[in-house]
Order: sequence, then C-alpha cells, then structure tokens
Amino acid sequence: MLFAVVLVVSGALVAGAAWGIYGRLPDRLEGFLVALAGGALLLSVTTELIQPSIDKSSVFHAMLGVAAGAIVFCGLDYLIDEKWGSNSGGGLLAAITLDGIPENLALGVALIGAGGLEVAALAGSILLSNLPEAAGGARSMASGGRSKAQVMLLWAGTAGLLSAAAIAGNLLLAGVGEGTLAIIRCFAAGAVVASLATEVFPKAYRDDHYLSGIATALGVILAFVLGDLGG
Repeated sequence: MLFAVVLVVSGALVAGAAWGIYGRLPDRLEGFLVALAGGALLLSVTTELIQPSIDKSSVFHAMLGVAAGAIVFCGLDYLIDEKWGSNSGGGLLAAITLDGIPENLALGVALIGAGGLEVAALAGSILLSNLPEAAGGARSMASGGRSKAQVMLLWAGTAGLLSAAAIAGNLLLAGVGEGTLAIIRCFAAGAVVASLATEVFPKAYRDDHYLSGIATALGVILAFVLGDLGG
C-alpha cells in the first residue's frame, strides 16, 4: 500500500508538470481548478494535520510548527522571487517542496495501521493539490526560458524527493513521540497555509476572479467528502 500511495501522489507532480508544459487549458478553467484544489487543501491541513496534532500533543506544539512552517516558506519564497522572479514558477516549486516534505513524512506515518479509505482520503487531498500547482509552476518555468526537458527533470526530481520523504516517514518515524510528530505535521500545515495565501489563491483569482470563490467553497466540500470517506 505504501508504494502504491507514493506512486499516485508523487506521480501527480510529474503528470501535472507534463500537463503544464505540453497541454493547455483555458485560463479560467485552470484558475477554477487551482481554487478548487486550494479549498480542499485548506480544510485538509486543518482537519488532518493541525487538529490531530492538538488532540494528540498540545496547542503549543501546533502553534510552534505552524508558525515555523509559514515563516520558513515565506522567507524561501522571497529569496526565490529575488533570484528567479515572481513569475518564474519557483514559488510554486518551493511551496510543493517545502510543505511536501513534512506533508509526505506525515503521510508515511499515517499509512502505519491505517485503513484503505482513510489512506485514500489523505492521499486524495494531496494529489488534488499537486496536479494544478505543478502544472502552473512548470508552465511558468518553461515560459521563463528554461527548456522543457530541464523543467520536467526538475519536477521529476522533486517527485522523487517527496517519495523518499513518505517512505522515510513510514519506516523511521513510527516510534517518534507525539510532540515531534505534531511539530512535523504543523510545519507542513504552516507552509501549506502560507503557500495558499501567497501562491495559489492569488493565481486562481487572477485567472478566474468571478468563480474562484465558488471553486474554493467546492474544494472545501470535496475535502469534507474525502474526510468522511476516511472516517
């Protein structure tokens, strides 16, 4: 089950990058999908990362992790914008990498003893966000002058890194204390929230400002459905 989930979640990055480079959707439709994914991820990080951390550890650990994740992401995003430019796609790559590593560590831990529907719900939320984010980031990188082969290689390498994080979480973190796991989960949540505010929702609004609010709400509903399936 571990390798099947890792393949699906990380494969979404490669598929999304290929979609961004070689495919094309109308800007409005792409903005709608990005907002949909953002809404789903916003609820998922709250219910699947932050709240369980508070329940199993403490509010202090959750606050520490969320704050650290947001601060580190925003700092890295600023440096990438300074080096590559704000429209280079580097911000989305940073978002996926920085929140993806602890997110996939948490996914690996969640797979230990989890039921099939619960795993599907968690993996589905991550997959839903990875596809349009990777598409937007890869398209921006290709438009910025990088070759298609370079962009695909970069995103494939990112997918490999996140796959390794999920496997490491499953194999190495099973016996780690709840306080440490809470900080890992909430670091991921903080990075996700910061990336939604700075990278995802602004892009969705820019591409489809008429329906982005509705799409975000539909994403929240979809995340509720996935969470209900997972129990």
